Amino acid sequence: MNLQDRTTAPTLEEIAEHIRNPLFQEFCSNLQTNYKCREKIEYSACSMEPGWNVKFKKSGKALCTIYPRESYFTAMLVVGRAEKEPFEAILPACSPEMRKIYQNTKEGNGMRWLMIDLEDQDALYNDVLRLIAIRAAKTKKPA
Repeated sequence: MNLQDRTTAPTLEEIAEHIRNPLFQEFCSNLQTNYKCREKIEYSACSMEPGWNVKFKKSGKALCTIYPRESYFTAMLVVGRAEKEPFEAILPACSPEMRKIYQNTKEGNGMRWLMIDLEDQDALYNDVLRLIAIRAAKTKKPA
């Protein structure tokens, strides 16, 4: 499978075969189950990260974008204005890796685009799930 071939969209199963890490399926299943969202496989022509990726959205807002790699995947998470305060409140309890990623990611327009490589179900993985939970909570419509 060629992730840069924009003429042939891969399936989620083909992306999983490319990644060859069961953590990917677990991560996708977690998002589908906990947030009742479906994946959307899209081609990005972005010069920084061209190729096929997987997006999970809730109420039209992206929870995360997954960039497939061989044996791992990169999750892009946006910490926007709405998530900044709650995320920074839990940041001291996050893994050293998450703190370093957050501190080393420049803020632009009040947002940070965190690129997080996930290979194991470790503290960083759990931090990503916590940030997604914050982001998902901010998508809820007021009653």
